[in-house]
Amino acid sequence: MTKWTPRHEAPEPLEGNVVATITGGTIVWFVLFLVQLPFYGRLSDGGHLWWLWTCLAAGGLGLVGVWYVRKRDAAIKRHAAARDRERDAAESVPSEGETG
Repeated sequence: MTKWTPRHEAPEPLEGNVVATITGGTIVWFVLFLVQLPFYGRLSDGGHLWWLWTCLAAGGLGLVGVWYVRKRDAAIKRHAAARDRERDAAESVPSEGETG
């Protein structure tokens, strides 16, 4: 049996507004929690109380996700800015034989 190898390069990952996506999803989970809250007794009687706590847990994890992607986005922007500064500095230094 041979090992499978891809025949073409993998596509680049899609980079969208990740912060907005995670924030929107987190809001949806908290809204779902609040919508189910008035039905606490009915959910408890029917054995579906885990629905309520799943929404709360997902909202809490979403807050962690928002914090994480904001830090990640800031780090990517800092890295790009540093790379641009290094490139600009390298272009402004005259090479040998040139007068500046």
